[in-house]
Amino acid sequence: MEQSTPWEFSDDRGRLVVAGARPERIVAYIQAGATLWDHGIRPVGLFGSQHDGVTADPAKAGELPLTEIRYLGSGTALHPDALLAARPDLVVAVTYDGEQVYGLEAKTAQELEEKVPVATVAVGPGRSLAEVRERFAALAGSLGHGEPLPLAKELDAAEDGLRQATGGPVRPRVVALSPAGPDKVHLARPGTWPDLRALAEHGAELPEPAAGAGANWSTVGWAEAAALAPDVVLIDVRANAARVEALRTDENWRAIEARVRLLPWNPEAPVSRRAHSRFFTEVADAVRAAAARA
Repeated sequence: MEQSTPWEFSDDRGRLVVAGARPERIVAYIQAGATLWDHGIRPVGLFGSQHDGVTADPAKAGELPLTEIRYLGSGTALHPDALLAARPDLVVAVTYDGEQVYGLEAKTAQELEEKVPVATVAVGPGRSLAEVRERFAALAGSLGHGEPLPLAKELDAAEDGLRQATGGPVRPRVVALSPAGPDKVHLARPGTWPDLRALAEHGAELPEPAAGAGANWSTVGWAEAAALAPDVVLIDVRANAARVEALRTDENWRAIEARVRLLPWNPEAPVSRRAHSRFFTEVADAVRAAAARA
């Protein structure tokens, strides 16, 4: 009888995650699940974060078939038993600080790890977008799946296209934000988001919000957002962000909306060549359109 080969992966909390055989039943935080899907891995269950509700946020799901994969819950309502009921061989999550399993209460994560291996990939400001992508690729590779080689060429072409779009005499200003309502907005600090840093590295101009308490976001009024004079706005479309329709009572938002190219933005997008090629191409198209209108 053939023996199974032990499986192991060094995760981004500095832990060696081990299993008796290569895991096949994977439960994942929704961003991680969407990333694994892009690598050809189908999770058996998904979970959300404290910002999510009782159903999966489609904005975070990438190309996941949400009607076919069980959503196990989110936040404080997520019990270890709900995760274990999916009979996972492995739980895959993300970490922002290199210590905590994002999306799980500390007690839940501890109880879970006593019964099933948990692997995390760091997606916070300490890593470049390419480094995060490579870490997910390494995890997927250890699970027996790799991205098709043509996707590497597509990504190279998308990066070249973005550099060409941002390299002209007119450099449109790109602002990423998450609407909190008609009275306030969370402006993303570009240096703390790997995808925004990647845009800057490829030549996009991302003005820095005013200094303040927030590490990742500067929470201000819409007048401060308008003062950044954006030409392209990457607007958070996750379920916890306010909808555009709710913002139009504010004159500053109306002025922004009237002059900018609006581009849907998922700060927790899948971390894959496929997703990044699409992101760079969409931003390049928006930058070109804004430059042509200037």
